[in-house]
Amino acid sequence: MKHWLRPPRLAAPALFVFAVTSVGAMAQDSGVAHGKALVELNCATCHAIGTTDQSTHSEAPPFRDLSKRYPLDALEEAFAEGIVTGHPDMPEFTASPEQIADILAYIGTLNP
Repeated sequence: MKHWLRPPRLAAPALFVFAVTSVGAMAQDSGVAHGKALVELNCATCHAIGTTDQSTHSEAPPFRDLSKRYPLDALEEAFAEGIVTGHPDMPEFTASPEQIADILAYIGTLNP
């Protein structure tokens, strides 16, 4: 029997760790994509939602600046309570906890 053909004993645990890490990364990527889709649908009319675009509403801050102005956990609380203030003509916005997490995940990608 040739020993060099046997897989190392650590191969299974290493593959498990790789699989779990990959699934976590894919879930995070899908959360970011979902968050981006939500802000494109609900916020992009007034707010800049990318890294270089400009807000079309003079009182609507770019999303890339939100994490500079507020800690993300403060934004999470604001989204959870329903944003009813902002620029004067901003519609009331409510989101589920999953949507909030995805939006914050997307906002987190705007500032490396």
